[in-house]
Amino acid sequence: MEFLNFVLSAVTLICLSCPLIESARILAIFAFPGKSHFMMTRSLVTELSHRGHEVTFITGNKFDSSKLENFTQIAIEPEYDFWKDVQADFGSTNIFELTSMRLQDFLQMLLIIGKTTTDHALKQPKVQEIINDPDNNKYDLLIVEQFYQEAFLALGLKYNVPVIAMSTLGYENHMSQQFGVLSPFSFVPHGFLPFDDHMSFFERMENTFLSLYEDLHREFVYFPIQDELIQKYFSHLPITIPPVSQMEKNLSAILLNSHAPLTTTRPTVPGMVFVGGMHIKKVPDQLPEDIKHFIETAEHGVIYFSLGSNVKSSEMPKESREIFLDVFSKLKQRVIWKFEDENIPKLPPNVMVKKWMPQPDILAHQNVKVFITHGGLFGTQEGVYNAVPMLGMPFYCDQHLNMNKAVKSGYAISMKFQDITRESLTHSLNELLHNPSYKAQVSKVSQVFRDRPLPAMDTAMYWVDYVIRHKGAIHNRSGGLDLKWYEFYLIDIILFTILMSLFIVVIAFIGFKKIVHVLGKNNKIKTN
Repeated sequence: MEFLNFVLSAVTLICLSCPLIESARILAIFAFPGKSHFMMTRSLVTELSHRGHEVTFITGNKFDSSKLENFTQIAIEPEYDFWKDVQADFGSTNIFELTSMRLQDFLQMLLIIGKTTTDHALKQPKVQEIINDPDNNKYDLLIVEQFYQEAFLALGLKYNVPVIAMSTLGYENHMSQQFGVLSPFSFVPHGFLPFDDHMSFFERMENTFLSLYEDLHREFVYFPIQDELIQKYFSHLPITIPPVSQMEKNLSAILLNSHAPLTTTRPTVPGMVFVGGMHIKKVPDQLPEDIKHFIETAEHGVIYFSLGSNVKSSEMPKESREIFLDVFSKLKQRVIWKFEDENIPKLPPNVMVKKWMPQPDILAHQNVKVFITHGGLFGTQEGVYNAVPMLGMPFYCDQHLNMNKAVKSGYAISMKFQDITRESLTHSLNELLHNPSYKAQVSKVSQVFRDRPLPAMDTAMYWVDYVIRHKGAIHNRSGGLDLKWYEFYLIDIILFTILMSLFIVVIAFIGFKKIVHVLGKNNKIKTN
């Protein structure tokens, strides 16, 4: 009886200590049609619905939401093919030709993607209905994706609600400015550079100049484009909409697809919430029967090969494809390859190809020994979560950084796609398969990645409810947001110090000349 009373008291105390939040009306806008991004956004809005919130979901990727209650899905159709714009701008026929892009090229690519996908979404009739809805008290919270679609921030002003952003790409450098915290370029590498937090002198120099270049590019090139979209679609509303550069500094929180040890340590504020791996299920789904049988009957294990949703293996140059197939055919292991064209001639019997794969569920199987990946953030998280050593072939953006960190952490080998030969591929796969250090290291990293006060999804839900409860949580706002850019980076202090130092040197020099002149004059008088 005493034990029962103790249990009831403990349960009551726990319930009283957890603030309850009533069902909120949430407008969630994730208009970018990226399939990998969609894994995270779908997980978020589905959980919000399960927890009793009323969700209106504007999405670039549609899914079956018929079983969700109080859930309205507005699909942006037709789905926008943003890669055709990128390929047209860079004069390429496929992504395999874009592997040598500079950071400036990446920013240009993202500018194109942001402009075209945002414009395509805003012109949709159902999105126009939300923009022009006369009921300005329809929602309690706006959640947007922080991926080059800042024009949607204007809806936070229309409905006068707090705004939470979610970054599917992780912690980008410019996000520190959005929350008024300084990220030192000395040890915080730009997300598109293949550096870690221990940079050489020249790496720090490159990191500094390119990070500042992005800041200037956003301020004077990118933001004006988003401001034009706001003028085009929101200027008729009876509200004053400030520039994007100001609106992005009024976020209540941001859910970051990052978490230690897959991201470098850096300064943060409470509103920057790390929820990396939020899309990964605690219990994986059952595999399709043919894939399950192929994996479980593989005596020597399985290698899983996927280049993600944007880099299509079917567009791989023929010479490269033949190298992979030739090397795979000589392995004892079986290979599962996400390949968009399932009709590959002379396919080795130990290789299975499918245009779609349940990647997280495959990687969760204990018989998967190696993951061949392009180094995307979601795939890297899934590989680490399930402790699978990786062979990386990064192509663009953050993939180089992700794989560089994985190599330095000892659980991956990285190769440049254009330099892959039969010999180098065979050697790398054998090293990952037979050197136990890679498995040991990824297991250690996996333990750290999983070890958190709360699971990633529960952390995200806590902060959504927190912002709703406190109507924006303005008490978490940093004073750094009220500084001019030159104040934020202490440029005014540095210039003042330099000028004062020069002034003191000049005064000292003038004084010294006068003293010398006086002493010389006195000596001349004495001599005379």
